[in-house]
Amino acid sequence: MKQLLLVAGLVLGPTAVAAAQQPTTPRNPSAPAQVTSAGLSLADAIAVAREKNPAYRQAENNRGPAAWGVRNAYSSLLIPTFTAAGSMSYTGPGSQTFLAQSFSQSVSTVSSFYDLGLSWQLSGTTLSQPGLMKAQQRATDADIAGAENLLITGIKQQYLTVLQALAQADLARKTLQRNEEFLKLAQARYGVGQATLIDVRQAQVARGQAEVGLLRAQTAVNVEKLRLFEQMGVTPPIDVATVQLTDSFSVQAPQWQLSDLLTMAEQQNPSLKALRAREGAAGWSVRAATSSYGPTLSVSAGWSGFTQQFTDVDPLIFNAQASYANQYSECQDNNTIRANAGLPPNDCSGFIWGASSEQALRDRNSVFPFHFTQQPFQARLTVSLPIFTNFAQQLRVSEARAQHGDLEESVRARGLAVHTEVSQAFLTLQTAFRTVGLQDTNLSAAREQLQLATERYRVGSGTFFELLDAQVAALRAESDAVNATYDYHKALAALEAAVGRSLR
Repeated sequence: MKQLLLVAGLVLGPTAVAAAQQPTTPRNPSAPAQVTSAGLSLADAIAVAREKNPAYRQAENNRGPAAWGVRNAYSSLLIPTFTAAGSMSYTGPGSQTFLAQSFSQSVSTVSSFYDLGLSWQLSGTTLSQPGLMKAQQRATDADIAGAENLLITGIKQQYLTVLQALAQADLARKTLQRNEEFLKLAQARYGVGQATLIDVRQAQVARGQAEVGLLRAQTAVNVEKLRLFEQMGVTPPIDVATVQLTDSFSVQAPQWQLSDLLTMAEQQNPSLKALRAREGAAGWSVRAATSSYGPTLSVSAGWSGFTQQFTDVDPLIFNAQASYANQYSECQDNNTIRANAGLPPNDCSGFIWGASSEQALRDRNSVFPFHFTQQPFQARLTVSLPIFTNFAQQLRVSEARAQHGDLEESVRARGLAVHTEVSQAFLTLQTAFRTVGLQDTNLSAAREQLQLATERYRVGSGTFFELLDAQVAALRAESDAVNATYDYHKALAALEAAVGRSLR
């Protein structure tokens, strides 16, 4: 919820969020409008990026399939598969030929069918699947952790870039103020005849160039803010200048030992951990491929039933009536013979067709679609052992071992790369820290030079060219000091990315 309000505040402006959270109060139309700005800390930027960054969300989407893969592996090992099938069909009148025999029917029929089946299989592959799927799940989690590390590093670097652009814009603003003061000084000296018009024009040109520099610096700040929002994965506000970054960072001497950093990176570097997890999954793939040489046990069971119903029952009734009449006639003839032989007659009433007989026939025909005739229960136990598969098993085992070997080499190569990255980042951080101290010394000297040149020009013992040279030197020193400071912070962020954890 906090991140949702933060995004709303950055995109819609803090006024909209405050209005949504607080009761509405009457506002005086004549009161001046208040210009508000939204604050954005580094922690908030990272939190929003975790929820909104498209690349990181794509990596997180793989977590669900990996978890279901583990469930599927255990379910396939312990629980049989259950399937249910059903169908309905219609057959019109006509004849069908099967081999040399012809079958004909004069009435169309409708039929239905169901089948329930259980199946379970046990083999080396199914036994190794849970371990394989869990290894792949760990690899997926490691990939997500690596994507998160890249995301955090990118947000940190861009956040620092925005702060650096803000510092450069502030420096350009101070430069403009300084050039305005120089212009006033040149005009004052020109007014009393102690300077030439050339000095005034040079001061005007310098002020104009400072205005251009400030405009470009302000544009650079807004552009870097837009890039920060892009990495966060949210749409920036229309007036991105209202977003203010609230965090600041101090320069401290590196207290870490390179050996300790290398040990931490060996254990915590996300990309290295992801490759190791992939190597473990490849090891399980080798076990799964090797287990295919063993036997496979299959158990299955099934229940089924069917219905068949004539769409027109009248022909059945007619045939049944004719059959009853024939049987009744045969019974009467038999009774005549028995009477001549002095035997008692049989009861022929059962061969007399009636309404109850017709209704019973209609009831027996009315079975579609759910009055099924059950079929016998079926069960089967199968044991199979591969004897010769045209080297397919050997191929799978060889491919699995080759993939495992490739990942082992990838892990070794990534370990060497991490060692180099951490060492390089540590050396870069040390150099950046020393550079900050040197640039501070240069900045103090350049400011003192500018102050001296200004005083010399004010009292008339120096030229405006000396003042411009001193200003250029001071501007360069100030810009170099700003860049050195943020180079240090970016070097520390790169070291944290290489190690795989925060060091602040």
